[in-house]
Amino acid sequence: MKLKAPKRAYQRMLSGRRLDLINPAPLDIEAEDIAHGLAFVARWNGQTIGEFPYSVAEHSLLVEQLYSLLNPKAPAKWKLIALLHDAPEYVIGDMISPVKAAVGPGYKELDDRLMAAVLLRFGLPGQVPKSVKLQIKRADKISAWLEAIQIAGFSEAEANKLFGTPKHAIAKTLKLDLRPPMHVKADFLNRHHVLLEQL
Repeated sequence: MKLKAPKRAYQRMLSGRRLDLINPAPLDIEAEDIAHGLAFVARWNGQTIGEFPYSVAEHSLLVEQLYSLLNPKAPAKWKLIALLHDAPEYVIGDMISPVKAAVGPGYKELDDRLMAAVLLRFGLPGQVPKSVKLQIKRADKISAWLEAIQIAGFSEAEANKLFGTPKHAIAKTLKLDLRPPMHVKADFLNRHHVLLEQL
């Protein structure tokens, strides 16, 4: 049985772009839209301490910082991919892992389509080497560990069990600072611009 196409499968962005979620076009993706969306999407379903939500944009900046610290000789293209590793969430939001598992493979397919369009839009390789993916994942796990302990109410033992115990001393020194969304957006856009210029 053929499924009927939805009447509207696009999202209108503040830039005026209309991003088709079924078949996203790279030319409909703007860094400004990504930065704005991610700055207003809360990690941990908003279950964090502090005056401001901890946004996906803030998390993305931390992951790129960690990746760069752990891989100081990495080229700008991999650093930019680390910064953009959660870019699709500017459209689909941040789902915690248990929700992703409940939604099933449809979530990953949508995420993959959007990520492919984002990479193409910024002239980044569509095929990221497995070693680079693993390094970005390592930075992502350290970030999750830091967030869990510092702002999400986890004990260190619980964070170690869920995300692994960070082996690098960096994990013990970084302090998270929750900031207004527009400040985070500006920092995300600035870092994106710097890395784009280095490609």
